[in-house]
Amino acid sequence: MTELFFDITFWFAAPFWALMILAPKWRRTGAIVASPLVCLPPLIVYAALVVPEFATLAPALADPELSGLRAVLGSSAGAAAAWAHFVAFDLFLGRWIFLDSRTRRLPSLLISPLLALTILFAPLGALLYLLIRLTTTPAPGRPVPTEA
Repeated sequence: MTELFFDITFWFAAPFWALMILAPKWRRTGAIVASPLVCLPPLIVYAALVVPEFATLAPALADPELSGLRAVLGSSAGAAAAWAHFVAFDLFLGRWIFLDSRTRRLPSLLISPLLALTILFAPLGALLYLLIRLTTTPAPGRPVPTEA
């Protein structure tokens, strides 16, 4: 069952990433991604993996040491839970980047590759976006475009 949860986690998030990267100006993309509930499926997978292993995971996370975390994350359940955690929070972060970049009217040709980077290396994608964000200001009072 752990293998199945691991396998489906990304596929729960992939449609939302595809919309943000491949169809950023489609009017329905903004409406769909506007809901933070898009992150719910991978979070449910995470809960399904963590709750049965809570007694094992809690001590390692409550008082983290490298050896204890290595042991927990080295297990199938620990690795699958970590993957679900990454996927859910990467999607949440990507969603924020997408929505914030639209408010700032940043070009999709800049943001789409950045979102692809964020899927693979979320902290680097976030760092790069924050650097880009420092050089831009929101466009107040004007609606965000939904179509090209």
